[in-house]
Amino acid sequence: MSFFEAEDPAFSTFVLGNAPLKKLAGGFDWVEGPVWFGDHDCLLFSDIPNNRILRWSPTLGVSTFREPSNFANGNTRDREGRLVTCEHGERRVTRTGHDGSVTVIADRYDGKRLNSPNDVVVASDGAIWFSDPHYGIASDYEGTRSEQELPCNVYRVDPRSGEIRPVLTDFNCPNGLAFSPDERRLYVADTGRMFSDDPRHIRVFDVGDDWALSGGEVFHVISPGCADGMRVDAAGNLWSSAGDGVHCIAPDGRRLGKILVPETVSNICFGGRHNHRLFITATTSIYAVSLAIRGAGRRA
Repeated sequence: MSFFEAEDPAFSTFVLGNAPLKKLAGGFDWVEGPVWFGDHDCLLFSDIPNNRILRWSPTLGVSTFREPSNFANGNTRDREGRLVTCEHGERRVTRTGHDGSVTVIADRYDGKRLNSPNDVVVASDGAIWFSDPHYGIASDYEGTRSEQELPCNVYRVDPRSGEIRPVLTDFNCPNGLAFSPDERRLYVADTGRMFSDDPRHIRVFDVGDDWALSGGEVFHVISPGCADGMRVDAAGNLWSSAGDGVHCIAPDGRRLGKILVPETVSNICFGGRHNHRLFITATTSIYAVSLAIRGAGRRA
């Protein structure tokens, strides 16, 4: 069985024909937010409806990292290797120190509560960028149904002052975020409001020297399904979740190929010993596949 569907010859250079898509674990409800900890040889990921962050390691399998997790969703690491987490339950972004202490990075803007921070990335200057759609407060499944106090924005938290500032305010529901390897482009998925006919696409922004954003045209429309979590490889290709697996998209917006996954994919991350393994969270399971290209950024 082939797990790969090439639509451009370039895609065949990114995949390994003898490297299968492996199901690592299953039996969850809706998994999200994978992040690789190479220094601990493990993957952390969120099982949102079950209110926990889980840990997978190749030697020990699945164990509990944090429960309750305040209905954690997206996770990443900052420049010091600390865990940064989006929490639907407390409507905030937090940082977990190496000693286990938890610090609130953002929970309000202009005196109002955030909606339900969803996905998060940390730039090279240490700034934390996160999306804040309403999914965690729209029902009691991934959090707690609550009143929406703010628009669905993308925010940046200044690494020195800690100031939180909206940087993108014209989205229906911003979701996945990813910088290009040189951080001159920012990709943002708009997955639309629940129970609506909103457009669902990926937009791309030019990043200025002062981190100011311009542009914002539609970069790509995922089909089938829609984009959720995204990551970029070392060559600048965007790998996005989709309804039938993971799609690889060239910097010019062309789809190069697919990794076919038997469940709806929510998010992905690169990891493994050479940052060449793609970890995939998909509905009730986590998967992994080794690639012939590495993810952008550091290994750990």
